[in-house]
Amino acid sequence: MSSAHFAPSLASAVVSEQGSCIAVFQSEFDYLCRTLRRLGVRPEDLEDDVHEVFLVLDRKWPEYDASRPLRPYLFGIAFRVVAARKRRRQRELPHELGELTDTAPRPDEALEATRARELVLRALARVPLRRRAVLVMHDIDEIPMREIADTLSLPLFTGYSRLRKARREFEAAVKALQKGDTEP
Repeated sequence: MSSAHFAPSLASAVVSEQGSCIAVFQSEFDYLCRTLRRLGVRPEDLEDDVHEVFLVLDRKWPEYDASRPLRPYLFGIAFRVVAARKRRRQRELPHELGELTDTAPRPDEALEATRARELVLRALARVPLRRRAVLVMHDIDEIPMREIADTLSLPLFTGYSRLRKARREFEAAVKALQKGDTEP
């Protein structure tokens, strides 16, 4: 069994032992940043959204049930923060501004990983947020579908349906991007 399978139970242990919202937030900070990026948060918005997730977590901390896994709970908060930002942006900006690419030189051994990560993020951006959330939680974060359905307040079969459609959309997006299609 990989160490990834121990992470949710470790996080639950941190919750019960320390009981501190700040300690839990710090222990899951990297996971939260990765999750927000996977949900389409632009690099320049990442810090604000991480802060917003912390504020929500701090406000809801007394209600958190430590017997439940922490990462799906954090994902749910992150998903709602991203969805709220997207709604605000749609009201404020008539057109989505293109994301600037990082032109800083990278070490040769990290170049391919960087390209692959960017391809995945760009392909994920083409999947609508509701289906992208299910895809990221299930296929990347390895969260069971029942937890996803509970976290996102979905019927179980709707979750599976969104996952199936998101996988097809993601695959089509990867193929299009590999062929050089730059349309969103």
